[in-house]
Amino acid sequence: MTQIQLAGIDCAACATKIETNVQKLPQVQDCAVNFATQKLSYELTGDQAATAFELALQQLLTTIEPDVTIQKSLPAAGQTPPKKFKFNLDLVRIIISGLLLLGSYVLPLSQPLLISLLLVAFILIGYDIIWTAVRNILHGQWFDENFLMTVATIGAFGIGEYAEAVGVMLFYQVGEYFQSLAINRSRDSIASLVAIKPTFANLQTSQGLQQVAPEAVPVGATILIKPGEKVPLDGTVIAGSSFVDTAAVTGESVPRSFNVGDTLLSGSINQSGLLTLQVTKPYANSTVAKILDLVENASSQKAPTENFITRFAKIYTPIVVGFAVLLAVVPPLFLGQPFSDWLYRALIFLVISCPCALVISIPLGFFAGIGTASKNGILVKGSNYLEALNDVRTVVFDKTGTLTQGSFTVTAIHAVDHQPEHLLALAALAEQHSTHPIAQSIIAANQAPLNQTLSAVTEVAGHGVSATLDGQSLKVGKASWLKEQGLTPLTPTEVGTAVHIAYGTDYLGYLVISDQLKKDAATAIAQLKKVGIRQTMMLTGDNDAIAKQVSQSLGIDHYQSELLPQDKVATLASLTDNRAQNGKVAFVGDGINDTPVLARADVGVAMGGLGSDAAIEAADIVLMSDEPTKLATAIDIARFTRKIVWQNIAFALIVKAIFLLLGAFGIATMWEAVFADVGVTLIAILNALRIMRKSN
Repeated sequence: MTQIQLAGIDCAACATKIETNVQKLPQVQDCAVNFATQKLSYELTGDQAATAFELALQQLLTTIEPDVTIQKSLPAAGQTPPKKFKFNLDLVRIIISGLLLLGSYVLPLSQPLLISLLLVAFILIGYDIIWTAVRNILHGQWFDENFLMTVATIGAFGIGEYAEAVGVMLFYQVGEYFQSLAINRSRDSIASLVAIKPTFANLQTSQGLQQVAPEAVPVGATILIKPGEKVPLDGTVIAGSSFVDTAAVTGESVPRSFNVGDTLLSGSINQSGLLTLQVTKPYANSTVAKILDLVENASSQKAPTENFITRFAKIYTPIVVGFAVLLAVVPPLFLGQPFSDWLYRALIFLVISCPCALVISIPLGFFAGIGTASKNGILVKGSNYLEALNDVRTVVFDKTGTLTQGSFTVTAIHAVDHQPEHLLALAALAEQHSTHPIAQSIIAANQAPLNQTLSAVTEVAGHGVSATLDGQSLKVGKASWLKEQGLTPLTPTEVGTAVHIAYGTDYLGYLVISDQLKKDAATAIAQLKKVGIRQTMMLTGDNDAIAKQVSQSLGIDHYQSELLPQDKVATLASLTDNRAQNGKVAFVGDGINDTPVLARADVGVAMGGLGSDAAIEAADIVLMSDEPTKLATAIDIARFTRKIVWQNIAFALIVKAIFLLLGAFGIATMWEAVFADVGVTLIAILNALRIMRKSN
């Protein structure tokens, strides 16, 4: 989706109003306004140009939200957009109006002077609210906080409650002032989570070292990272060694040692030595760019709770306004009650009815949850996925590279002709262009030169590699695949992954490749069960002996072995179809073969550090440090976020319900009504910000 940076969005209701009206523009297929970052994302249909859309958007903003403007360019990722501050002017108005209100109580004024003094104070503190309400009414926008406050305070003036009308407007503006401070503070906190964008790269050129923008560095170029500098691009260390702080990327608090041959991710901070890096990805596809994009734009994928609150607010406010009208009219007309008393009670209803606490704190809570997850090295692509984690009851793991390290070594060679070096060389020859970890381990173990030429090399997913050598077929892969070719592979006695080799019509033998479990794999399974996961499962293409050994050593409930990619998809489909028994299903994987399964799961989780780009793209959540225990951390953050969100919902509705009843029975005054609106909003915002202080 294309993005436009806005400025001046001071309330979530404004963001919702803009989003709703933009959706109505011609040829707008989709639209989302991120209140936290003030970004508008949109997608057009047909041939409408972006410039035409921006003109239409500007006209729309002038009509519905004149204080909101379009920034000419998006700020760099990780930087906050320019802010439109009104705090100094507002503070002056608040102070002067407060002094005038105080003077009305302490100065011996005649009634006309008293009314005049309070009228000046009211206009000074409330002119912008009143003008905004009038302008919105002219454009068909009735039920917002400006309309409610205007009607309530002017009504109070009309029944002779002059000081109370000024006081309510004054304290409403004080609340708005502190609310704006809290919102901007939260935006700054969120921005600090993603303020990891490197601003330059030290590029080695024929003219020497040049400092350039990371976006200008091509793949294959060589860059230098000095101590204290951020790593600007993903790459491989080709010279030097150093300790590197990867906390901003992976959430790891302890710096890691990096040496020649290691892969270094952008966004990390070099701490000690000088590193020379060969760039492997352009900036647009780098780790830091993906992190910034995911975190800043995750709010476009809204959680069901957010959508519910938006719909609820649209229905709730008109209903309460309707009750306020009935409260003002029915008792005087049918029960002979004093009109001024019941009008006063109805005005209190109007003040209380504004749903700001819900509309602001709910999306802010989810955004804080996404930011906290990012700080812990967990990228969540939308608040809908964060909320979905709460309902996950079954977690399915891939084995290789997910529960195991994915760093294989050849541990046994069984050659039929008793020539193990020749068998290993043939296997390496066939696997030399494969990036699969097993293939890489075979290539690493081989010492013989690979000077023969293959043709018709084909990698058969889930089976192995087929090629032609000197006019005869060379096959390297699973025993079941060779059996389909009419061969009779041996049954390995060693525990490990067996790779069988056949040349022409002859079966030559097999290699055994072993992998090591990740250090935190067993802990991850234990933690998942502790946070309420009912069942864990492992799906692997490996043989049954290895699958059983890994499953038992980790405490996994169920496993299935010798699966092809399509078998994994079918197994996952059977789990997701039985929602009553399994709940929502999360799948954790890292390889390109896991992409279809990640897409099929309710929540797809990719191991990001070593995982393939395809798997990361297909996943809903990315664990940047390749630690399975991060999944339990993600679930913990998701549950804490939901807890805070529902605390805010319950608190706001209960307090408002109490004060609505107190107002209806004539017990509450407008002062209490202001607390029920502005005070509850501030408390809800501060409660939402607690999420950002949660750490692993």
